[in-house]
Amino acid sequence: MHRHELSPSELQLLQQVLNADCLPVNIRLRKGEYQYSLAETIAAFQLELHLPNVKEIIAKLFGEERSNDVQFTRKIQTILKKMEKGGVIKILPKRKPWELQRYMLLTFKFQDVDKNFVSFATDEQINQAREMLNSILAEQGKIKPEKRKFNLKILLSMLTLILSYGILVWDLLLPVVNPIIFIAALSAAIISSLMLGKALA
Repeated sequence: MHRHELSPSELQLLQQVLNADCLPVNIRLRKGEYQYSLAETIAAFQLELHLPNVKEIIAKLFGEERSNDVQFTRKIQTILKKMEKGGVIKILPKRKPWELQRYMLLTFKFQDVDKNFVSFATDEQINQAREMLNSILAEQGKIKPEKRKFNLKILLSMLTLILSYGILVWDLLLPVVNPIIFIAALSAAIISSLMLGKALA
């Protein structure tokens, strides 16, 4: 399944959900009812570290054709809002105004209003999702220092280049050109140009 890139705050929310205990809620979660089926579908997406929008939920649960039915989509959105008020799901803010809102469970284990214990994932599934999430977080941890190092190289190369050209111009404007300063500044300019080109390539 295609996994949308998640923001750091979304990754943090997923981590909290994977570590969350059983949550008491004030709605009924009975198998065969919409609320149960929607929560189960969101859980399936979430275990793959994907936060689905309403169309993705409907397509998985009722088929692609039903996801294009505007009235049915509105009905499902109303149920999802009720589920948010009941403390089962969280409706995530849109990233862009034209995008659909996305949804996530607040935990995988609930105690509903009838005091029934409901679980949407096994401990094994939760552990697998945790491992996937830890792997993503580890990758991000590796990428960030490399980017910082890359940006520092570019910055240092540009500063050296500008300084070298400044010294070259200053030396050429003097009544007598100092060959040692000229050669040193020209060498520094050439080296920093090569380093800058390599960093940007």
